Amino acid sequence: MPHGRDGLTKRAGEEISSADPFEEDVLALIPALRRYSRSLARSDTDGEDLLQDCVEKVLTRRAQWRGVNLRAWVFTIMTNLYRNGRRRRAQHPEVELDETLGLRAEENNADPLERQRLLRALERLSADNRAVLMLVVIEGYRYQDVADMMEIPVGTVMSRLSRARRQLAEAMKDDNVIALRRPK
Repeated sequence: MPHGRDGLTKRAGEEISSADPFEEDVLALIPALRRYSRSLARSDTDGEDLLQDCVEKVLTRRAQWRGVNLRAWVFTIMTNLYRNGRRRRAQHPEVELDETLGLRAEENNADPLERQRLLRALERLSADNRAVLMLVVIEGYRYQDVADMMEIPVGTVMSRLSRARRQLAEAMKDDNVIALRRPK
């Protein structure tokens, strides 16, 4: 495809932009959004659905973005989508069939037992505590950013994070494997 001046691409006699900076910025956020969506949904498939819904909403509501902090705006949208979906499911419970029952995915982790222990420990956290933990620890947001995203006070973010870390440490300690002694 022939390129025109200023990075524009010509197609059938017209000039169109080869890259939209807004869409590029959203695309750059997808790995972090995927991690966050999976941690909220507690499932890869539900997390992917949440991610898709979020990206769709971000792109359709692009005009509402005020140009301040795209990352925080997108994470806020995902948090709200998750909360709204959780409320909807509570009001209208569904029966889900797991078609993959019995199928096992290969583990890439060097220590699959450690990964399983961590996933179980994360599952035990409340959704709100897990969300705060993921946003602060994994995604690297500041407390104020998380408070703004979740529409809660900074003190609540700090207490949820502290509680999540303590519960996670306890769960990992409780699940610790005891080494067998060698016979003498």
